[in-house]
Amino acid sequence: MNNNVRIKRIYAKYDKADGTRILVDCLWPRGVKKEEAHIDKWIKDIAPSGSLRKWYNHEPAKWEEFKEKYFDELNDKKVMLKDLLKTGKANITLLYAARDKQYNNANALKEYLDRFIF
Repeated sequence: MNNNVRIKRIYAKYDKADGTRILVDCLWPRGVKKEEAHIDKWIKDIAPSGSLRKWYNHEPAKWEEFKEKYFDELNDKKVMLKDLLKTGKANITLLYAARDKQYNNANALKEYLDRFIF
């Protein structure tokens, strides 16, 4: 549903077509200088809780359960999510730092936006 929401690793090359670039991790990515990151917003509070992040530990076998628990957390943040999508630009790119391009919180967040509220 949210074709204008994209996912991109923060270490990938910046592109103007990214539109509004939003970092959705709770920690600043290693080795990335803030002045070179081309980030419009950093929304730490949209990231999974610290306890959930530690439990998941980027283990693909826990992916489905991680998403369920993360979606439960996101249910309490719908106002923040709606604000995230009201950027005024055509495209929104959710940025993440994890090495795994498939099993990361940005992909889970996009799935939540697509499936549940927008």
